[in-house]
Amino acid sequence: MAADKSVVKEASMLKQKEMIARNYDAITSKHETGRKVSSTFVPGNLNELFMTFGILNNLPEINAIQNGMKKISGGHIMEAEKSGHSEDVCTYVKADIGMMSKGNIAPNGKPFPAPDMLMLCYTGCYTFMKWFELLREEYKCPTIMLHVPYEGDGRVTSNMRDYVIKQLKEVVIPGMEQVSGVKFDIDRLREYMRASAKAEDDLVWCLKSAKNKPSPIDSYFGGVYYIGPIFTAFRGTQDAVDYYKMLRQEIQGRIDRKEGFVTPDGTVLTDQKYRLVVEGPPNWTHFREFWQMFVDEGAVVVASSYTKVGGVYDYGFRHDPDNPLESLADYVIGVYSNLNLPTRVDMLAEYIEEYEADGLLINSIKSCNSFSAGQLMMMKEVERRTGKPGAFIETDLVDPRYFSAANVKNRLESYFQMIEQKRRGGGSKAA
Repeated sequence: MAADKSVVKEASMLKQKEMIARNYDAITSKHETGRKVSSTFVPGNLNELFMTFGILNNLPEINAIQNGMKKISGGHIMEAEKSGHSEDVCTYVKADIGMMSKGNIAPNGKPFPAPDMLMLCYTGCYTFMKWFELLREEYKCPTIMLHVPYEGDGRVTSNMRDYVIKQLKEVVIPGMEQVSGVKFDIDRLREYMRASAKAEDDLVWCLKSAKNKPSPIDSYFGGVYYIGPIFTAFRGTQDAVDYYKMLRQEIQGRIDRKEGFVTPDGTVLTDQKYRLVVEGPPNWTHFREFWQMFVDEGAVVVASSYTKVGGVYDYGFRHDPDNPLESLADYVIGVYSNLNLPTRVDMLAEYIEEYEADGLLINSIKSCNSFSAGQLMMMKEVERRTGKPGAFIETDLVDPRYFSAANVKNRLESYFQMIEQKRRGGGSKAA
C-alpha cells in the first residue's frame, strides 16, 4: 500500500460536499425563498421532472444515511420504537420518524420544513408505501403515487411503459402543476435530460474503470459517493455534469499512474489481493470501520448491486431528451430494486466474469426485506454458474445494534481464506 498523506479529499469529493450543503440550505430556507419542496425516494426518483416545475427534492432515506454516518440514527430509531414501531421495521423508516419527533433537524442544523408534496414512485419496496402513509398523516400534504409495474419477466413491455406514461400525463404532471403553480414545459424537461445523459455517460465510464488492475476505484464503498449526485437531487443539473467530468479525470489519473483506489484514511490501495462483487446495501453507522476491514485484507469491490438502485446505467439506459416521458417510464421500471431475482442473478454472475472477480459477497440487511429476500438462493446460483465462492455477512442499514465488528471481521477472514483455497485448487488467480 502506497501511503500518501497529502491525499485527504479529492476535488470531486469537495465539490459533492458543497453541492449537498447547498441543496440542504435551499430546502431549509423554503419559507424565505418561496420554493416548493417534495419528499421522494432514490429508486426511480423523477429529479428532472421536479426541476421542470422548480420543486426541490428531499429524500428521506438519504437523511437517514446522513444521520447513520454521523452516528445519531440509533437514538432516532429508539425514539420510533418507543412510539410503537416494531424492531423488524425498516430502520430507514424508524430513523426518519424518530428524527421528526426530535425536531426534524437537517444536516445543516436547521429544521426541515414540511413538504408541499409527497411523490412516491413505487419500485419494488412495499415499505415505501407504508412510510409515505405515515408522512401523509404527519404533514397533511398532497400525495402523488406513480405505480410502477414489477419487471416480473425480466423486461419492460410496451404495455408497462404505456401504463406509466398514462399516469405521468394524467396524475403526476397535473399534480406537480397544481402544487408548484408552474405550467409543464416539455422542452425544459428535455434540457435537463440532456444533462442527465452526459453525466450518466461519465458515471458508467467511472464504474467500468474497475476492470483495470489495479482497480482505480472501489465500486461499493467508494461507489456510494460516486452515485450520490446522480441518484439524488442533482441528476439533470450542470453541477452533476461537472462533478462526473471531474471524477472521470481523477480516475483516469490513477489509471495512468497505475494506482489503486483512495482509502478512507487518504492512502492509495494499489496492492490488491482480492477482487469482489458485492450484493446488498452497506452498513452506514460503521461505514469507515466496515470499509477498513476490506482495505486491511487488500480487498477491492469491483462491482456492486447497490450502486444500481437508482439506475442500471451500465446496461445501456440513458435519459433520452427526444422521448422524455417514455424515458422516465423506462427509468422507473428498470432500477435494480424493481428487477426480478433471475435478472439480478444474471447481473451478478456477469459482473464476476466481466470484472474478473474472485467471488460474490452478500451483505444481508436485517431490516430490508426488499434486498434480503432470496439472497441465499442468488448466492448459490452465482456460485454454480461461475465456479467462484460466495459468502454471507449480516448487518443493518442505520441501526448500530446490528453491526458486530468481530462477527463481520471473522466472516470476511474466513471468506478470504476460502478464496485462497480455491486458488490453490486451480480456481481464480490473484490479480
